[in-house]
Amino acid sequence: MRDIVVFSGSAHRELARHICAELSVDLAPSETKRFSNDCLQAQLLANCRQRDVYIVQPLVPPTQEHLMELLLMIDAARGASAAQITAVIPHYAYARSDKKDASRISLGGRLVADMLVAAGVDRVLTMTLHAPQVHGFFSVPVDHLTAIGVLAEHFRDHDLTRAVVVSPDLGNAKTATQFARLLGLPVAAGSKQRLGDDRVVIDSIVGDVEGRRAIILDDEIATGGSIVELLDRLAERGCTEAAVACTHGLFAGPAVERLRDHPHISEVVTTDTVPAPARWPELRVRSVAGLFAEAISRIHAGESVSSLFDGVDPTHAPPHPTLFDRVRA
Repeated sequence: MRDIVVFSGSAHRELARHICAELSVDLAPSETKRFSNDCLQAQLLANCRQRDVYIVQPLVPPTQEHLMELLLMIDAARGASAAQITAVIPHYAYARSDKKDASRISLGGRLVADMLVAAGVDRVLTMTLHAPQVHGFFSVPVDHLTAIGVLAEHFRDHDLTRAVVVSPDLGNAKTATQFARLLGLPVAAGSKQRLGDDRVVIDSIVGDVEGRRAIILDDEIATGGSIVELLDRLAERGCTEAAVACTHGLFAGPAVERLRDHPHISEVVTTDTVPAPARWPELRVRSVAGLFAEAISRIHAGESVSSLFDGVDPTHAPPHPTLFDRVRA
């Protein structure tokens, strides 16, 4: 693995260190400076010449600063004659800007993809895009990982009697169905209308939830408005309690207070694609560092990344044991 060099931006150095530990390589040093005119400058402090460079940087708040830092680090690696540059973006925030659903609106997902390519990236490694079609915005290869196997493993030790997997909206129902099959559970979904960034209405629940315990699965939780609205509808339909699971736990604004103190929530589970909030010690965080490390290893060796998830196919349950052995190792 001597030809691999892993750098980290300032967004989530802890995850980068865990990935490096799984790869048995050192996290390479880098430095980002801010000038008096508020411009950033990134410097990579390790040799990149003819090496495979991986830059770990989820796009988390302050998102624009972290995006600019990532672009500068990619440009620095290109200028240092890296053989291949891979942007490891566990959370691609601009995936939410994927369609023109209003007049004269920007497509941020595609624009940021073009910016990354223009900066010099050769490949992107990400996880659980909010809108999977954003994968097609890139003109370079994209390896799209999933955390549903890791989240399903968390619930395997739970009593799943009378449990049901619930998706907050119909758009996420396919992933929720895969997750439900991994646990051998039925699935239900909410019918959601988004009125604004933090305003949603769920007017109905598709599926049987009466007398059941819900496992709510979402790809991303920002302010928690959708989850609270869904919990109200589930309670009206006779659901007794709910666990909440998501890949990207941003927990912005009032989300921590909304979810931590909610009487119907038994636990909240997320992954470490983004930094966990410091004021929520009860939050359960599952690491995906092992998955990213294995994907990096396979990219470097020219092996299949998609086969890493052979056990997380909706037609096969339970998940392939080697998937979770690598995560726990």
